[in-house]
Amino acid sequence: MARRARSGCFGLILKLITTVILLGALAFAVLFGLLVYRENTVPRPGPTSAMIVLGAQVNPDGTPSVQLEWRLTAALDVYKLKRMPIVVTGAQGQDEPRTEASVMADWLEARGVSGEDLRRDETSFNTRENIQNAMQYMPGVKDVLIVTSDYHLPRAMQIARDLGLNPSGIGSPIKQEYWVKNHLRETLAWGKYYVQKFIPIP
Repeated sequence: MARRARSGCFGLILKLITTVILLGALAFAVLFGLLVYRENTVPRPGPTSAMIVLGAQVNPDGTPSVQLEWRLTAALDVYKLKRMPIVVTGAQGQDEPRTEASVMADWLEARGVSGEDLRRDETSFNTRENIQNAMQYMPGVKDVLIVTSDYHLPRAMQIARDLGLNPSGIGSPIKQEYWVKNHLRETLAWGKYYVQKFIPIP
C-alpha cells in the first residue's frame, strides 16, 4: 500500500509539473505574439514637447554599437524636422568605457544637435529607470517621443504611460540575425513587467 501511495503521489507531482510547464509555454507564446503585434501596430507619433532616447550597448572603443547608432539616427532625423529637448539615457555597463548617455550626447552634438537641447541621464540601468530619470529633466512635460529599437518600443511606451506620460514612439531597426534573440528576451521582460504590475513584490 505504501508503495502504491508513493507511486500515486509521484504521478500527481509529475502531472502538476507538466501542467505548469505547459501553461508557462502557452503564456510565453501568447506574450511573444502580443509583442510582435504591438511592435507592428505602434500608432503614428503625435504632438511632442521632448524626446527620450533610450541607451544601448557602447563598443569597447567608445563608439555606439550598431543598434545604438540606429536609435540615434532615428532621433536625429526627428530633431532635424522639429527642434526639441532630447534626454539621452543610460549608465555605464561593466564592459563599457563610458556611460551610454555621454556617448549618445557626443554623437548627436557632433551631428548638429545643440548642446542646449541635450540632457544626460547617466545613472539608469533599465527601461523604467531610463524614463523615470528622464522625467526629472523635463518637469511638467507629458507629451514625449520615445526613441528605441522597434522590439523594445511597446514596453517602453507602456512604462511611460504607467508613469503618467502621454508617449509617442519611433522604433529603429535591429540586425536581422538578432531578431529571435531580442524578441525572446523582450518576451521575458514583458512577463516580468506583468508579474511586477499585478503581483507587487515588496
